[in-house]
Amino acid sequence: MNNLENKKILLIICGGIAAYKSLELIRLLKKKGTFVKTILTKSAQKFITPLSVASLSQEKVYMDLFNYKNEAEMDHISLSRWSDLILIAPATANTIAKLSYGMSDDLASAVVLASDKKIFLAPAMNVRMWEHSANKENLIKLKNYGYKIIGPEIGDMACGEYGEGKMTEPNFIIDIIDTYFKEIGKNKKLRALVTAGPTREYIDPVRYITNRSSGKQGYEIAKSLSLNGFKTTLISGPTNIKAEKEINLVKVSSAEEMFNETLNNLPVDVAIFSAAVSDWKINNKKNQKIKKDTNINLSLEKNVDIIKHVSNHNSLRPKIVVGFAAETNDLKENSKKKLIEKNCDLIIANDVSDKSIGFDSDFNEVTIFYKNKKIEKIPRMSKTLLAEKIIERVISKIN
Repeated sequence: MNNLENKKILLIICGGIAAYKSLELIRLLKKKGTFVKTILTKSAQKFITPLSVASLSQEKVYMDLFNYKNEAEMDHISLSRWSDLILIAPATANTIAKLSYGMSDDLASAVVLASDKKIFLAPAMNVRMWEHSANKENLIKLKNYGYKIIGPEIGDMACGEYGEGKMTEPNFIIDIIDTYFKEIGKNKKLRALVTAGPTREYIDPVRYITNRSSGKQGYEIAKSLSLNGFKTTLISGPTNIKAEKEINLVKVSSAEEMFNETLNNLPVDVAIFSAAVSDWKINNKKNQKIKKDTNINLSLEKNVDIIKHVSNHNSLRPKIVVGFAAETNDLKENSKKKLIEKNCDLIIANDVSDKSIGFDSDFNEVTIFYKNKKIEKIPRMSKTLLAEKIIERVISKIN
């Protein structure tokens, strides 16, 4: 089955001898029925001509960031929004470095920085450049940002040397992109629910009990599900994060509201409960502000355990239920216990006593506990990349 037909791909061609392969890439994509628009960097124009690219793509070729004829249409925004996917091939060491530092001094880098789409890079460079520690660090940063890297391959190079750094062949690049769209197509039949952020349990109209959850990990998980084709609902406690427009965002405050909205949005195929839901609520909440000279004793009662309720009701239970465990001690024992008691398929556990990860951080380090007793440690990485890793495992289980 051809999964590339009628798809829109923005191809960015950078300056390197491997740029000639991009012409074959365009030809093969067009043969698949794909719409292709191209950006040529200034260096790329030294290797291939705009005329040859335009002839193959049958589209206008974009080159300049500051062009009064084009910028009236805001090309660096409109090109990104037009595409279903951005492919940079070849991606040179220079471009990789620029993107890793968020530079946007030409049309290509400005489009990428302004993009809300999945970005694939096919690196091509000399073996020594590829192996340089600076290049390796830049690639790690890009992976943490969510970029997908294709290749490079090992082989003979134009400079006469041999080693890793050769651009992946066009037909193989197309196979990878075809598979990406194939998976999205399969997932479009599936519905997912994610809970994220903290909850607030009010003591009086101005005071409440809450926790340190920022909601970042849950929002990244919802984004990854949406990018992978799932029809996604995100039920979020109070956060300062903006959800992707494709996601159905439901805002709540208390644990009870989160519980009710969870039930309202079932059934789903996948439920990922990443919210830090308060275990207790105030059972004697005051309708007026309590004055500071008043001595108070808080009386608490337990909230409904949302995960436990959903995962133990056969008529409601999603195919895959994922829970989170934020622990400060005995992580392994507590997570195994939670996995069984809450009837989850996976528990994602992290040590929140480590200040460099978890709460308020853009990074996380987790251990995944599976129902089949498998334990998988995932090292410190951005919450964006970790979300992708989690969703890869969810997709693998659901298939």
